[in-house]
Amino acid sequence: MEGRGGLSDEAAAAACKKGDPITTDYMLQQTNLRVKDPARSLDFYTRVLGMTLLQKIDFPSMRFTLYFLGFEKKSDIPADIRERTAWTFSRHATIELTHNWGSECDESLAFHNGNTTPKGFGHIGISVPDVQAACRVFEEQGATFLKKPQSGKMKGLAFIQDPDGYWIEILNPNKMVPLMSPPITDTPGGDSQTTAVGEPQKKTVKL
Repeated sequence: MEGRGGLSDEAAAAACKKGDPITTDYMLQQTNLRVKDPARSLDFYTRVLGMTLLQKIDFPSMRFTLYFLGFEKKSDIPADIRERTAWTFSRHATIELTHNWGSECDESLAFHNGNTTPKGFGHIGISVPDVQAACRVFEEQGATFLKKPQSGKMKGLAFIQDPDGYWIEILNPNKMVPLMSPPITDTPGGDSQTTAVGEPQKKTVKL
């Protein structure tokens, strides 16, 4: 059965309602990703993407650890553990990596990245000053590319994968303007991810 198509501008606007005043100071604080090997993931998010480890929190009784990363200066991280915790949870758009102890030893474990059936979660996006320059460095550092800037229908943006196979879009705000304007029909959030990348994601993650 074919879908009804996308919402009109009017329908999209009508579907959006004004939030309760209590939401005024709400913000997007974190996105959680489960990871198999924290050493590999921390290396990727710090060395390749340039993030900073904001805080590591262990839960020995439940045998898991959380790692919070973001684009913050290491010198800004409070020394006091309580202050550091409050500071970490007040940062915008952080990545929370969850490691269940022992998962790195499970050869059969691979996480579903949301881009194969059944589709769900798609990707995170990283804004950079120069996509081409960023991708040259990513390539030198051995990053896995799903789409390079000049491939696919949506020129100027790229997709790479982290060690667990999660997709990461690399974009420049100004370069997105022509991509998001008519007559381009590919839009973020749906099956267009596959169109933009040009190649469907393999069903198994290679670790």
